[in-house]
Amino acid sequence: MRRREGDGCPVWGALQVVGDKWTMLIVRDLARGPRRTTELLAGLQPISSRTLMDRLRDLEHDAFIARRNFGGSPPHVEYVLTERGQLLTPLLDALRETGVALDCNHCDDRHARQGSYCDACPRSERAAAAQTQRRAQADDSIVLL
Repeated sequence: MRRREGDGCPVWGALQVVGDKWTMLIVRDLARGPRRTTELLAGLQPISSRTLMDRLRDLEHDAFIARRNFGGSPPHVEYVLTERGQLLTPLLDALRETGVALDCNHCDDRHARQGSYCDACPRSERAAAAQTQRRAQADDSIVLL
C-alpha cells in the first residue's frame, strides 16, 4: 500500500483510502463475490466508466482487490476482494447500521427503483439465505423424543 502524507493519524490515513463514496460501494459489491467490470458499472449507476476504472486501479494498487484476467475474446476480467480488502467489510456493516439508524435511505425506495434490495440489506434474499445457513450450522444438534 502506498503511504499517504498526512498528520499521522490512522483515521486520517483510512479516510484517504476509503473516503470517497465510490470506493466503499465497489467494496460493497465485491463483498458478494467476484464481479466483472460491466457488472460493477451496472450496479453502481450513475458512476462513469472512467471513475470506476480509476477507483479499481487505486484499490488494486493498495492491495484491497485483485484483478483476474481470464483472457478470451472479448476479454474476461473479474475483480475480487483480497484478504486485505475483507478487512473493510466490518466498516460496510457499520455504515449500513448507521444509515438505518439515521434513516438516510429506505430499502423499499431502492427496491422500487432497481427491483432488488442491496445485499447489505436484511431484506435481501441473499442475506436471508445466509442467515438461514448460519442458523442451520449453529444448530446441528439432534433431538430425540
